[in-house]
Amino acid sequence: MPMPLALPTINDERLLARYPFMPQGREHMRQILEINGVTIEDLIEAPWLEDVRTRGRLRLLDSVIHKDGAETSSGVDLSSEVGRMTEVLSFLHAMLVVCASFNERLLARWVEGESSRADSLFGDDLENFELIASSYLSEIRTEPQQGNKEPVYWIPMVDFIELCPRISGAYWHLPNRPVEDGWVRMDPAVRESSRERTARLLKERVRENLTDACLERMSRMSEEFAALFSDPVERITSLLSERVEAEMPMSAAVREDWPPCFESAVSELNQGVNVNHVGRVFLAAFSKSIGLSPEQTCSFFANAPDYSAETTGYQVNQIYERDYTPHGCAALKTSARCPVQPGDDRLCDQEWLTHPLKYIRAKQRSRFRESSQGSQESEVVESESETANS
Repeated sequence: MPMPLALPTINDERLLARYPFMPQGREHMRQILEINGVTIEDLIEAPWLEDVRTRGRLRLLDSVIHKDGAETSSGVDLSSEVGRMTEVLSFLHAMLVVCASFNERLLARWVEGESSRADSLFGDDLENFELIASSYLSEIRTEPQQGNKEPVYWIPMVDFIELCPRISGAYWHLPNRPVEDGWVRMDPAVRESSRERTARLLKERVRENLTDACLERMSRMSEEFAALFSDPVERITSLLSERVEAEMPMSAAVREDWPPCFESAVSELNQGVNVNHVGRVFLAAFSKSIGLSPEQTCSFFANAPDYSAETTGYQVNQIYERDYTPHGCAALKTSARCPVQPGDDRLCDQEWLTHPLKYIRAKQRSRFRESSQGSQESEVVESESETANS
C-alpha cells in the first residue's frame, strides 16, 4: 500500500482542525482531548460540550444525507481555540456514533460524505495542497507552467495503479495518461485543474483510511460503550433508512435483481414443482414487499400441481392484508428454501446478507451506481468532444 514512509509535519492547528481526518489528525485529536481535559464520557454527556455534540450531529447528518457529500463550509471559526476544539471533537463525536451503530451501510454513507468533502476542500486548497498530497501519496512532483497557469502534478505510478481502479471514466485508464520513468502526469481535464484531478485520487485514500479506522474502532468497541450512543444512533439510522427508501424505491421490474430464493420459488412453481408451505408464504410476502400486485403474485402459482384460483387468491390476499414479513435467510435455510451453496453467488456469501430484501436492494444500488457513472462518463465524453470541435 504506497504511502509516505514518514508523514510530513503539520504545525498549523487550523489546518489540522479543517482536516481532522488526515493521518496527522489522530495525534492532534488526542492532544486536544488532553489539553482541554476532555474524556470520552464528557464528549457523550457533559453539558459544556453540547455545542460540540450539536456540531457533530449536524456534520454526521450532512455527510450521510447530503447527496453530493458534506458541505465544505462548517461555519466554525477556526482562528479561535474554541472553534478549533469544536471542529475536531465534533468530527470525533460523529465518528463514534457511526462506529457505535455497527451499521455497514451507515459507515459507507458517512465515509463517502466525508471523503467527498475532503475532495472538494483539497481541490480548493492551493496553499497547502502539496503538503496534503504528501500525507497521502508516497511522493508528488510539481511541473511549473508558463505565465500564471497552475502547476501540473506528477504522482508515482504505484499510487495511481492502486487508486485509479476505484474511479470511473476514461481519464483514469493508465494508457490514457502520460507516463515517464514511473511517474504519471495528472493533466487538467474538462472543468478541473491538475490539482483537482489529483485531489480526486486523494479522496480514495481518505475513504480507505476512514473505513479502516472505523472498522478497527468497531472491533474494539464494547456493547456497553456503544449503548451510550443509542439515541443519536437511532436517529441517524432512521433518517438513513428513510432517505435510502426515498432515493431508491423497491421495484421488481428487473428480474435480474431477484434473489436466488425468490427466483427458485417462482421457477419451481412454473415447472409444476410442489413448493413447500414456507416457500409459498415467502413468495407471496416477498412479492408484496417488492411492489407486485396480488394478481401478479397469484399468477406465479398457476402451474402448481394443487392450484386452485379461488384458494390461491384468498391466501395471497390474506398475506397482503396482514402485511406478512418475508422470511430471512436463516429461516429459509432451515426450511430447505435456500438454493445457494457457498461460492454460488458472491452477494449471498457476504456476512451482512441476512435477508433476501437486502439482496434486491444491493442489486438495485449497484445498478443505480452503474447507471449514474455511465451518465457521468457520457457527459464527460460529450464535453470533451465539444471542446475539441470548438
